[in-house]
Amino acid sequence: MLGAVPNFSEGRDPALVAALVDALSRPGTELLDHSSDPDHHRSVATVVGDPAAVEDACLFAAELARDSIDLRGHSGAHPRVGSLDVLPFLPLREMEMADAVESAHRVGRRIAGLGVPVYYYAQASDPPGRGLAEIRRGGFEALAGGFSSGREPDLQSPAGGPRRAPHPSAGVTCVAARAPLLAWNVYLEGLDLAAAREIASLIRETGGGFAGLRALGIALPSTGRIQVSMNLEDAESRSAAPIYDEIEKLATRRGGRPVEVEVIGMATRGLAHLADSGRLYAPGLGPERVLADRLFEQGTGGSGPNEQSHFPSGVERSPDLGARLSSGRAADLALRKAAR
Repeated sequence: MLGAVPNFSEGRDPALVAALVDALSRPGTELLDHSSDPDHHRSVATVVGDPAAVEDACLFAAELARDSIDLRGHSGAHPRVGSLDVLPFLPLREMEMADAVESAHRVGRRIAGLGVPVYYYAQASDPPGRGLAEIRRGGFEALAGGFSSGREPDLQSPAGGPRRAPHPSAGVTCVAARAPLLAWNVYLEGLDLAAAREIASLIRETGGGFAGLRALGIALPSTGRIQVSMNLEDAESRSAAPIYDEIEKLATRRGGRPVEVEVIGMATRGLAHLADSGRLYAPGLGPERVLADRLFEQGTGGSGPNEQSHFPSGVERSPDLGARLSSGRAADLALRKAAR
């Protein structure tokens, strides 16, 4: 089984988001989750299934994104370089990372054939391990005038002739093969954007913080809220608990506090257990949002694309997780309401 997590630079047009999601819902695939954010101006989907079907679905969505999302008038809080900004592939049950790399390279070539240059990152790059931040530095605007020396894409010569600049409206697409990551946001109360950015700079790996953690401080104009927005790589082998604890400590020192956790895409069981225990407040984080549990359901007669067990290696399911999550969230919410 192959997974893919396409990130589209569109979060404000519900009809277009619905069309992009529909493009991913093809025979042989299952859409596990999708979400949009108008301030980030971004939508993220998680699709799994037969490798060939997932590849085809992603290409179909890539073509729609190319034709429908114009970055020349685009603005949002999240860094972006493409209409289909990033497209990571995840090896799930009975797949190795090498298989996901092959899928990434096949789809990358097909996207380049649509006239959209492609960068490979994570395990799909040569050598493996290229970071996404170095590709997206400066955003679409930094690439719009052409590719500078040292920033050339891996595939920049689509059918019909060479291209030395991004697609004029769709930019470029970053394609990867990687292990599942945890995309999550911690909302802060009592702090401003400068404080959130300072906290993000202290906890991320490049600032000497947690290994595998990328973090940004972001303001959300539509709600007036502040968040630390994070990606934790290799999330099944790394705990979110010490990261949350550090955010809480740093926020408290600055006169604020974390008040809510939001997961984008699928969650790890470890984060779900933190919510279950009342350690953090994460509304909407039920068992249907836990990747390992959804894959387990598909392997035990669920509605997934086939009937084999698709648990990532070394991960076991907690049978009573759903009940404990529901009761834990209800109790935590009751306590919060009582405290207001």
